[in-house]
Amino acid sequence: MHRSFLHTCCLYAAVLLIAVVTLAPLAWLVIMSVMSPRELLAVPLNWLPEHWDWSRYAQLLGMNGDIADNLFLHALRNSLIAASGSAFIALLTGIPAAYAFSRRNGPRAILFLMLATFMMPPITYILPLYTMFSGLGMLNSPFTLIAVYCTMVLPFATWLMKSNLDVLPVEVEHAAVVEGAGTLRTLWSVVLPMAKPALVATAMLSFLLAWDEFFYSLILNSDLRGKTLPVAIADFAAGRVTDYGLIAAVGVLASLPPTLLAVFFQKHLVHGLAAGGVKG
Repeated sequence: MHRSFLHTCCLYAAVLLIAVVTLAPLAWLVIMSVMSPRELLAVPLNWLPEHWDWSRYAQLLGMNGDIADNLFLHALRNSLIAASGSAFIALLTGIPAAYAFSRRNGPRAILFLMLATFMMPPITYILPLYTMFSGLGMLNSPFTLIAVYCTMVLPFATWLMKSNLDVLPVEVEHAAVVEGAGTLRTLWSVVLPMAKPALVATAMLSFLLAWDEFFYSLILNSDLRGKTLPVAIADFAAGRVTDYGLIAAVGVLASLPPTLLAVFFQKHLVHGLAAGGVKG
């Protein structure tokens, strides 16, 4: 379709405006992380540092032997374990559940019940969960967070996968059944290859859902053994550290894993989300 010059200019201007609004906070976070404390508090504000100071990143990554490296690296490890574990379990159990609801006429009441549990605020469950895990001696562990995060990630993964399976052609599965394939063989060899973009999108969004979770991690962990990055960042900002540049450096490092995953799987992520939205 031919676009007029004015239409093209407006289109590029809108894209530029969205890019600036989206990237400006991240750019300022990076600049803050390499500014000296004096420049961060200067009036008027300096928009660029006189000297780029990368020492905070070395401190957080354990290269300077500062005590702050223990908090960040422990929290990073716990976040990776909790988010990866809960996303993996959600996919492992959510895919068969989504297939049952989409192709085997699973009770829709159960499907909506799962959605209701996902919509409930975390404060509803925290007291019984805390009492149970405290009685079992399972507080302050990232593996406890995996079990808790599955309660919110699994319904989300099931709904997202079901939406994507609904739009796949069922005739291909019927052909596989005619050839003698059972349900598991049909799911593994026919459905999952066609739903690969949906799998990637579901895995990515499930990982991000668990990666950003704050409330459960705050209540169920009181020391470094299970504390995750969102809680660690709150600790940095709550007065333990007065260097705002160090807090900004923590934010930059914490945003890298999900950003790299999103960039690496961008094609599958967009395709998976768009496919699920066709049928709604």
